[in-house]
Amino acid sequence: MEGNTRGGGHSEALKNYNVGRTLGIGTFGKVRIAEHKHTGHKVAIKILNRRQMRTMEMEEKAKREIKILRLFIHPHIIRLYEVIYTPTDIFVVMEYCKYGELFDCIVEKGRLQEDEARRIFQQIISGVEYCHRNMVAHRDLKPENLLLDSKYNVKLADFGLSNVMHDGHFLKTSCGSPNYAAPEVISGKLYAGPEVDVWSCGVILYALLCGTLPFDDDNIPKLFKKIKGGIYILPSHLSALARDLIPRMLVVDPMKRITIREIREHPWFQNRLPRYLAVPPPDTAQQAKMIDEDTLKEIVNLGYDKDHVCESLCNRLQNEATVAYYLLLDNRFRATSGYLGADYLQSMGRSFNQFTSSESASPSTRQYLPASNDSQGSGLRPYYPVERKWALGLQSRAQPREIMIEVLKALQELNVCWKKNGHYNMKCRWCPGFPQVSDMLDANHSFVDDSTIMDNGDANGRLPAVIKFEIQVCNLTF
Repeated sequence: MEGNTRGGGHSEALKNYNVGRTLGIGTFGKVRIAEHKHTGHKVAIKILNRRQMRTMEMEEKAKREIKILRLFIHPHIIRLYEVIYTPTDIFVVMEYCKYGELFDCIVEKGRLQEDEARRIFQQIISGVEYCHRNMVAHRDLKPENLLLDSKYNVKLADFGLSNVMHDGHFLKTSCGSPNYAAPEVISGKLYAGPEVDVWSCGVILYALLCGTLPFDDDNIPKLFKKIKGGIYILPSHLSALARDLIPRMLVVDPMKRITIREIREHPWFQNRLPRYLAVPPPDTAQQAKMIDEDTLKEIVNLGYDKDHVCESLCNRLQNEATVAYYLLLDNRFRATSGYLGADYLQSMGRSFNQFTSSESASPSTRQYLPASNDSQGSGLRPYYPVERKWALGLQSRAQPREIMIEVLKALQELNVCWKKNGHYNMKCRWCPGFPQVSDMLDANHSFVDDSTIMDNGDANGRLPAVIKFEIQVCNLTF
């Protein structure tokens, strides 16, 4: 390791680190390896030049990534330890991943053995599921953004293209890498978020098991045509269960695409599933209040005040003590277990104590960080303030015609029939469990006569339960 004086002129800002060699160079900054002086553990420091970011209008991307990573505590998502701001630069201190990108691993090894591919894929899905539970869609999942630590465990990274999902709101931005992007993304259609990550995970799983990409072409229009048509070849060497799972993820119609929950329940995924991945991890707010006794003793031995450390951890404050604590905690579990895994979960139930409660924390500290007082574990919701407007239903900035087309396509998939009252107003009727009701529709998928449904029952003579509702697209102005 080099001394601070050779750390690029950032000696004061990075006084707690010995900065070493450059790991990589990006568009508006570089990543350097460093050693934390107090604990001796390695970190990666992303150095972002503010002027270059402003020139390229990338400040929002960096801010979004930092806000998201601040709130995530998951064994398979890159850990953010601290962010240091100076007038010229932003220093993002992150977890160091010794073996770099999963992409390099695939290039070096070619296709992976099925058990190894499954282990990696299980970790990816666990991290993606955690993102979705915290209302974040990654939107740029690919092997280049999946890092491998010293135990070859996966860490989701690069959340610069991620976006926060809000109930009733759709996304439309076309982003990510073309080879891994879902058909609806490259087509500029509306999407909710999780379904596009599922598609990308399907491409990644294919790459892990086959050593190649399912959709690949130097000609971008031809590549897009393959993606939109779902045109790819499944190699014969894949197992029967893998040949069943991949096509369910690479379904062109997002309405029919498998969900994260269904992936978890698939027999191929369930095989050799580690205990700690079999259940969702605790919410971030809960984990923040769980303090490991052994790590706390180490921190106190380094000269930090015990009460100050506990209060800072419970309120998710960033300071020297909390950075040192999480570095010690992460490296201790990484050294004793192949995963931050089963041992970690058992210790949480056995030796973790809750040092503070919401009653004992002062109001000023409890409200310092978003989600610290979030008993429902809603994650990012408090961090991203949304203008509160009284509105019923879904909200979107898309054109009314485009919204109506997507809504009616979804209703048609669910076998809902409708009657047109106006261009953007439909009266709908749904008979769950009675597919023969579709026989009563005309060419426009509209129901003809309300009375005809009374003549249709099931084999036992039961009449269908009729659910009626109305859909209207309108502009809301306040």
